[in-house]
Amino acid sequence: MAIKIDLDVVMAQKKVTVTQLSQAVGITMANISILKTGKARAIRFSTLEKICEVLDCQPGDILKYVPDQAVN
Repeated sequence: MAIKIDLDVVMAQKKVTVTQLSQAVGITMANISILKTGKARAIRFSTLEKICEVLDCQPGDILKYVPDQAVN
């Protein structure tokens, strides 16, 4: 996938646990874990907005575009 999720990095920088983020955002710890591991296939803008609000960050701090390597 060309989108890399750095949620774990931002959470570590802000010293926020999965439990704390889950409670503050209002989604399950399992869904936070799915986001952290990069296994998510989609995220609602409302969820992204709340995560950014809680972590005091921008969406670009969490989501990065990394082009797939070209196959020769």
